[in-house]
Amino acid sequence: MPLQSRFLSQLDFLSESLLRVFAKRSGEPGKKLKNLAATMTDDTDALRESLIKRLCIYLNESPDVLVQEYMDMAEAATLSAIEKTTVGIYFTREMPGSDSSDVGIIIEGVVVLQDLDNVALAAAMLFGLFYCLNMRYPSQLRFTFEVIQKLVMELDATRLSRKAQNLKTKLLL
Repeated sequence: MPLQSRFLSQLDFLSESLLRVFAKRSGEPGKKLKNLAATMTDDTDALRESLIKRLCIYLNESPDVLVQEYMDMAEAATLSAIEKTTVGIYFTREMPGSDSSDVGIIIEGVVVLQDLDNVALAAAMLFGLFYCLNMRYPSQLRFTFEVIQKLVMELDATRLSRKAQNLKTKLLL
């Protein structure tokens, strides 16, 4: 099964249902979801990135743990921050609005993939690394990766946590 195309097509397929479920969320997560929704554009890559970040918020996990954005930082400061990261996706941009950027994956403080096209592709690759290497998902993002594995990629979807099962039920309504 081709990882990249499967992940992106499934994310696109689920996008309307996810947006509907996210819009109904209340409380503090609901406020965060609405704030993130206000920044959406028509760009497909930006929509996918927003969906992934909102999935984290919906599951009461921090999107900042998954995606670290480094803007207008010196290279030494960026490398120092990356070295302190256990696992995640990094996104660097020299200045807001600048086309010069880099997206990559960090594992144990080491950049293992770089020059990826966008955050959604990086999320797919990070999931693929976890799944292929049979690594345990980081505890701060375990529900996000479980949903990616079992609901988005439809792999080993027989046993779901309560959070994943609740989301699956809401997606089907």
